[in-house]
Amino acid sequence: MTKLQIPDMSCGHCVATITKAVTAADPGAKVVADLASKSMQIETTVPDAALLETLAGIGYPATVSG
Repeated sequence: MTKLQIPDMSCGHCVATITKAVTAADPGAKVVADLASKSMQIETTVPDAALLETLAGIGYPATVSG
């Protein structure tokens, strides 16, 4: 499980866009978003570096936390 901080994630549309990008990279990924803390927990087979690159590519730079 990877926990990400995504400072620019501010609404449901952001969550949907990020979830769509993650599941495009790994259709079996499980994504849990927490808008209040601007964080997301992602269970995926995609390496963290590739995940961060994917999110930066769609305009949501993130950092691994925890």
